[in-house]
Amino acid sequence: MTTSDAWSVRMSDTVLARWANLPAAWNHEYGVLFKALLDVWRRTGDERYYAYVKRHVDAVIDADGAIAGYELEHFSLDHLNSGRLLFPLLERTEDVRYRVAIATLREQYRRHPRNGAGGFWHNGAMPRQMLLDGTYMGAPFYAECGCAENDAAAIDDALLQIFLLAEHNRDAGTGLFFQGWDETRTQSWANPRTGCSGSFWGRATGWYAMAMADLLEIVPAGHARRAGLAGVFKSLLEALACVQDRASGLWWNVLDQGGREGNYLEASASLMFLYAFARGIGLGMLAEPRFRAVLDKGFDGALQFLLRKEEDGLLSVLHVCKTAGLGGRPGRDGSFAYYNSEPVVENDFKGVAAFILAANAREALG
Repeated sequence: MTTSDAWSVRMSDTVLARWANLPAAWNHEYGVLFKALLDVWRRTGDERYYAYVKRHVDAVIDADGAIAGYELEHFSLDHLNSGRLLFPLLERTEDVRYRVAIATLREQYRRHPRNGAGGFWHNGAMPRQMLLDGTYMGAPFYAECGCAENDAAAIDDALLQIFLLAEHNRDAGTGLFFQGWDETRTQSWANPRTGCSGSFWGRATGWYAMAMADLLEIVPAGHARRAGLAGVFKSLLEALACVQDRASGLWWNVLDQGGREGNYLEASASLMFLYAFARGIGLGMLAEPRFRAVLDKGFDGALQFLLRKEEDGLLSVLHVCKTAGLGGRPGRDGSFAYYNSEPVVENDFKGVAAFILAANAREALG
């Protein structure tokens, strides 16, 4: 397979053609999409992907390094995710604007509200509540800051966010994770005994799996808690292998309810899991051949069931849950019925980005 034939390149080229000029914004969906493009740039050396990311990031960072649309006082972990784009831009250009922007985002970690265990609230409107999603949004960039500053405490703090959710959100029977944990156990979606939400939603688990995959690359090999992180990561992927759909190789929107009426094979979660499997194999964490079999079967399924080639040659990603969460408006109760009531769309960036990430990571294995 030549570089131009690679699925990661074909989907990255689709992004550049279909969304040549995105509206200026600082948000987590751009963050994961642009991170995926930078991964392809690093592997292929194709400067178009780097230039595309830089142009869009520069559209929201002014001459003084201020980030348009970013409000620290909102205390949103989602708004930290795009910080990961700044380190490669700074490394290549030495532009002080990126250093200022990194420092601005770094300050949020110092001021971000926490629950009693030290876990970051998902945002300022969710007191003492943690979501799996927030680990991807906040922990890898925090660890990168810690590495850049030689601040071991920051790395420890980033890993704490993973370990708290492993302690509170993991189901002992299945090894799967509930999306949310309310320390107060008072939210309408929270189990009054555990504080956890009630279903294993795929994409939330996907964010968590990708966060750990990235942290395993970021955290230095000699770090005292890296082995613990690897253990949580591998145990989750073991659990995910058990609920992979045998026919398609994909995963269901609610993970443990395969085939139940109303459930469906969801793209973003499936592709996020494939990224995590590929990265785990590449890092030597998943050496057993059965993990490569899970990856290959899942990627074949993605090509068959989640992808469509359009008449213009561009690619579309199908069957993406548009959005889902806990609380904030009536009905967001963490139930099977709720998660499967949200709109299912095509070409949502969370699905497109996850396809690029998964394809690129698998291609890197050779």
